[in-house]
Amino acid sequence: MDLSFLAIYYPYFLSGVVITIVISIITVIFGTILGVIFALMKLSKVTPLRWFANAYIEVIRGTPMLVQILIAFGLLQGMFALPTVSIGVLSLDFGRLFPGIIALSLNSGAYVAEIVRGGINAVDYGQTEAAGSLGLRPFQTMRYVVLPQALRNILPPLGNEFIVLIKDSSLLSTIGIYELMNSAQIVVTSSFQPLTPFYVAAVIYFILTFTTSRLLSLWEKKLGKGYRR
Repeated sequence: MDLSFLAIYYPYFLSGVVITIVISIITVIFGTILGVIFALMKLSKVTPLRWFANAYIEVIRGTPMLVQILIAFGLLQGMFALPTVSIGVLSLDFGRLFPGIIALSLNSGAYVAEIVRGGINAVDYGQTEAAGSLGLRPFQTMRYVVLPQALRNILPPLGNEFIVLIKDSSLLSTIGIYELMNSAQIVVTSSFQPLTPFYVAAVIYFILTFTTSRLLSLWEKKLGKGYRR
């Protein structure tokens, strides 16, 4: 395997990594916010809210992410006058990134909603009753009693969702976002190496996901110390 091209083209991979990490962090933040909102809507006693949350979750989970990205790009492209910035040797067009972030966040939100809902349902209902007997309102009970305990159940699958987002961000290459996958394609066409740049990209993706997995595992262990008996 000839890796000599890295001496010239490594800046493309570095820039692609930065963009991939930025996209993943932004998406997981918005996806988590949406997930919590729709999880609470699905658990709500208000029927229209519950129906809307169910419809959103089923539609998003029942259609491919690539299709969602292309639809969002088709609907939102050119709707906002957004700048293009340079990150290393690559340029990041926010006019293209904005629809991609929306599509990824909506997709992630549907899965996070089910994760959060499952975590909340796993908390003993006696905790809610005890909070009510102390005079806490439903919102206060959810915020101060249920959600902190549910976090232990939510964190592992939420970490897996972040890892999935790191990999799925490669789909944004289809709408011209210069993340890690697209940077590898640029190197392929420039270096006339048909496969090796993709091997390098695969190794980088593995390093990102493995490192994230280990860090989340350490955080999970630290979080669980206070609950050990």
